[in-house]
Amino acid sequence: MTMKPWVWAWTAAALAFAATVLLTSGRGAGELAYAALSFGAFAAIVGLGQMLVITLGPGNVDLSIPACMTLAGTLALKAMGTTDGTAFLGLAVALATGLAMGCANFVLIWLLRLPPIIATLAASLIYQSLAIWSNRGLRIKPPEGLADFSTGRFIGVPNLAWIALGLAILVWLLLERTIWGRWLLASGQNARAARLAGIPVQAVRAATYLSVAVFAALAGYLLASFSGGAALNMGAEYLLMSIAVVVIGGSSIAGGNSNVPGVIGAALFMFLVVSMLNSYGAGAGIKSVLTGTIIIAIVIAASTRRSRQ
Repeated sequence: MTMKPWVWAWTAAALAFAATVLLTSGRGAGELAYAALSFGAFAAIVGLGQMLVITLGPGNVDLSIPACMTLAGTLALKAMGTTDGTAFLGLAVALATGLAMGCANFVLIWLLRLPPIIATLAASLIYQSLAIWSNRGLRIKPPEGLADFSTGRFIGVPNLAWIALGLAILVWLLLERTIWGRWLLASGQNARAARLAGIPVQAVRAATYLSVAVFAALAGYLLASFSGGAALNMGAEYLLMSIAVVVIGGSSIAGGNSNVPGVIGAALFMFLVVSMLNSYGAGAGIKSVLTGTIIIAIVIAASTRRSRQ
């Protein structure tokens, strides 16, 4: 019996957790689990959005995620101005910013016929410039109540983890129980056949690129609230991370297949691997090399499995 791809991601996360705990002789296991759930939530949220885009098929990927996070987080915190009771105003600003960036990305792809990689990379430079202009080098702090919520917990589990879980369930329901989910999978498997079957492929693509930008904006809003302010480089590590958790989680890079549970497991795995490397005193370069190596290894393994089938 073939195991589900998400099982491997969760197994890897469990092994990474056990290895890290062993390195510390069992000290701080609870704190490590709590940190993994907190920081893994950000990777899971952006990974869910990236997963939807990658499901569209080869060539579809959003490279503007870090800039989307930065701009949305910056504008949201500026709108709130450290005033308590404005959390929903900030959330609305972040989501509206995400929608605007998603629309801009799709316009570049659709009207100008630019490859998604080029379009989203070029757009990210504009978004990052807008973020620099809007905060003028200042670290904008969140309202105290919002900061307390983002760093708080409910029945022992971080609030951020509950949010990521809720979004994962929502995405799973959309993919498995709605016509849009079937359209997305069909478009990713064969766009031409889907179009001939009457599926509005371009509308599906538009909704998908809007979705990934909104997910990135939400992650930026939460990250800025969690970390005590919006910084210009706060989304940088999530470019490679958003792709890594999709690939490691078992979604097909060829499109037409998605794996929501795998994204969550892979997000936890990536944080735990970084924690283990930190225990050894590894630098940022080694972490990036290891992440890239893991992605390449999984892509090769997946390609080999498909060729055998």
